[in-house]
Amino acid sequence: MLSYIPIELLFWVGALALLATAQPMSVGQENHFILCPIAAIGLDWCPGCGMGRAITQVLHGNLNESLKQHWFGVPALLILASRILTLIRIELKSLKKLKII
Repeated sequence: MLSYIPIELLFWVGALALLATAQPMSVGQENHFILCPIAAIGLDWCPGCGMGRAITQVLHGNLNESLKQHWFGVPALLILASRILTLIRIELKSLKKLKII
């Protein structure tokens, strides 16, 4: 049954689960791990930096702190949730066609 689940769906659900279980960090806390290649080369500004922390804050109910982290955190979460629901709907339709469920 697990082989029928699209990898993109697993990725987005896993990413949001990790963000939901992460410890929220306030603006200015610098002791966090980042994957940003722009920050890794030493540049101070990146258009996406703070997005993950903003989504984590939203998932913990801290809307004001989320907006301080990155203004696009709430819209990004809504876009990801929409994509997850779309992938689930597509998968359910294909499973019904195959008469698996």
